[in-house]
Amino acid sequence: MQDQPTPIELTKAVADFLRNDIAPAIAGHNAFKLRVAINMLELVVRQLTCEQGSEQAEASRLVQLLGLKGSLFELNRALAERIASGEVDLATQGLVEHLWQTTLDKLAVDQPNYASYKRERGKGGT
Repeated sequence: MQDQPTPIELTKAVADFLRNDIAPAIAGHNAFKLRVAINMLELVVRQLTCEQGSEQAEASRLVQLLGLKGSLFELNRALAERIASGEVDLATQGLVEHLWQTTLDKLAVDQPNYASYKRERGKGGT
């Protein structure tokens, strides 16, 4: 592993280069495809920046909610199975809060400029 630049810094640098140096010279359909590529790189940066902490928090909430240990995938599968069987529902203490926080964490990566996400974040969310 290298110390500097980090994968986040490298990915940001490529996105900035494409946006600032290449995009102004591109037109038409290729400009659209370039914007899609830049958006993808920015999503990767957000994912690298946010993912580890939010995944750890999600797993911790699931362990507390379900009383189980396992990988995040296994815990989410167990939650889905319990919801499907009716063992867990919206009246289950902690479920609504878990689902809401998980949604906000995912939006922070996928759609941080989504107006409703910004509004909720402004209320004291993530």
